Amino acid sequence: MSSSRSTLELSTKGNKSDRARDLPPGDPLLDHALINNLKTAVLVLNECCQPIYLNNAAENLLEVSSSRLASSDFAEFFSHADTRRAVFEQALAGENPYTERMVTLLLPDNRETTVDYTVTPITEGGKPALLVEMLPMDRSLRIDRERALQAANKTSRNLIRGLAHEIKNPLGGIRGASQLLAQELEREELHEYTDIIINEVDRLRQLVDKLAGPSIPAKLAPVNIHEVTEHVAALVEAETQGSLHIVREYDPSIPELIGDRGKLIQATLNLVRNAMQALESHNASSTTSNDPPQITLRTRIINNFTIGKTPHRVVCRLEVIDNGPGVPEDIGDRIFYPMISGRAEGSGLGLPIAQSAIHLHQGLIECESKPGHTRFSVYLPLQPKSEQLSPKHTDHKHTENSHSKHGHHL
Repeated sequence: MSSSRSTLELSTKGNKSDRARDLPPGDPLLDHALINNLKTAVLVLNECCQPIYLNNAAENLLEVSSSRLASSDFAEFFSHADTRRAVFEQALAGENPYTERMVTLLLPDNRETTVDYTVTPITEGGKPALLVEMLPMDRSLRIDRERALQAANKTSRNLIRGLAHEIKNPLGGIRGASQLLAQELEREELHEYTDIIINEVDRLRQLVDKLAGPSIPAKLAPVNIHEVTEHVAALVEAETQGSLHIVREYDPSIPELIGDRGKLIQATLNLVRNAMQALESHNASSTTSNDPPQITLRTRIINNFTIGKTPHRVVCRLEVIDNGPGVPEDIGDRIFYPMISGRAEGSGLGLPIAQSAIHLHQGLIECESKPGHTRFSVYLPLQPKSEQLSPKHTDHKHTENSHSKHGHHL
C-alpha cells in the first residue's frame, strides 16, 4: 500500500524548549522544541541513509552527537546492517512506512540495546528522506522478564517447600525408629546399619533444608560491600592456592549499604565459586580469549534503577565476571531453579541460594553469558524500603527468586 510522502521542515537554531510555551502553533522553534523533548528517539536520514538530524533522545540512545554521526551510514548501527539498509532503500523507493520490532542496535562501545523502530518516507528540503522513530525496549523487556520469572520462581518455591514439609515428617519418624532399633540391638556390629540410616536421614534433611531456602530472618546492619568481596576473594584464593587470578575493580566511593553481612557473603561466595568451578572445567587454552583463567569483581553505583516494581534512587551493582566457557544454552533460562546444573557433579543449589539471599535485600541477580565472558550482576539498594523489611518479608515463607537473563553452570 502506497502512502503520500509528508514534508518536514527542521529548524537548526538550537533547542528553545524553555520558550516553547510562548511560541505560536506552527512556529519552527516550537516544532523543534517539541521534538527535542520527546522520549522517543527521532532521526532524519537523507537518501544515502546518512543522519541529517537527531533529537536529544536519539543522541542519548546512540551515545553520539549529531555532528559525529553526520556522514556515517546509519544502517551500520544495526545488527545485520545489509538487511536494514535494504529496508531503508525500499521505504525510500516505494514511499511505504515500515515498522520492525525487537531489533538489536549496536552502540559505539560494543554494547547492544534492543529497539522497536519505524521508518516513514518524508520530504526534507525538497529531497526524499526518511523519518526514523526508535523506542528503546531493554527496560520494558527486563521488567517483564523479571516479573514473569519471579512469578514462576515463587510457584516453584512454594511447591518445593510443600514437598520439603511432607518429606521431613517421615524422615523424623525414620530417624526416631532407627534410634530405638539401635537400643534394642544386642550385637554391636549391627549398629553400623542403624548408624548408616541415621546419617543418611540427616544428610537428606540438610538437603531438604537447603532446597526450602533460608529460615532465619535477615540481620540487617550497615555493611561495606568491599569487605564482603574481599572476604570472599580471600577464601577463594586460599582454596585455589593462588592458581586463580582475581581482579578487583572497585568504586571506593560506594557508601555502606543496609544488609545481612553473612547472607551477602554466602551469596557472593556462591557466585564466585560457581565461576571458579566453571574455569576449573576448562584449562586456560580452552577459553575463547586464550587468556589464563580469571575472575573479576567489579563494583559500581547505579542511579535511578527499578527492581521489580520498586524504583530506587541509588543501588550498588556488584559484578562477578569470568572468562570461562559460558552457560550451556539448554539450561540458560532455568539455572536459578533448584537442582538445575550444567555439571554432572553439581548440586544445583548454589545459585538458587544466592538468589534467595539477594532477594531478602530487595535486590536481584542478572546474568549475561557467552563463551569467554559470563557476567553475574547483583543489584542491591543502598537503602531498602523499610516497609518491605518487616519479619513477614524476611521470613523464608515469603522468599521469592530474583531473575537472570541467562544462567551459569553449577
